[in-house]
Amino acid sequence: MRWKVYGERPVYQDPWLDVWVADVELPDGQRFEHHVVKLRRLAVAAVVNDRREVLMLWRHRFITDTWAWELPMGLVEAGEDPAAAAAREALEETGWRVSDVRPLIYAQPAAGITDSEHFVFRADPVELTGPPTEQNESDRIAWVPLAELRDLVARREIVSSATLVGVLALLLDEAG
Repeated sequence: MRWKVYGERPVYQDPWLDVWVADVELPDGQRFEHHVVKLRRLAVAAVVNDRREVLMLWRHRFITDTWAWELPMGLVEAGEDPAAAAAREALEETGWRVSDVRPLIYAQPAAGITDSEHFVFRADPVELTGPPTEQNESDRIAWVPLAELRDLVARREIVSSATLVGVLALLLDEAG
């Protein structure tokens, strides 16, 4: 069943997120204001080497005060192709230049409240160019064996939605 949208208006806007209020009507006739979080697109890089290891970052997220493994990721800039953004983020966050960047999976992690789009790509490592240029992204960078990913998820050492979707798609791709 499709909801009717009579209009939207911004409530709060900044470079990271926008909060809008939508005037909506449910199929049963109920009409109310629904808050919507509008976010920029996110590009994620699942970089896999020939030893069947994926490049990951050990990060602290202050909002949840948790440490976990994440794939390199970041916002897609205006006019930027998501695949190019994934390659750029991998280089900036890890120091690894990648090639053969190809779509792995697309996700909308919370479509009931946000328009967020996550583009996850699989890529091959080419060369380590030096240390990451982004100094505030992670405590450490490591090649994690694909065989360990399920255990990391079970131990809640992978919790980010974008990373969870990416590593699960990667494991399906490998099983393929």
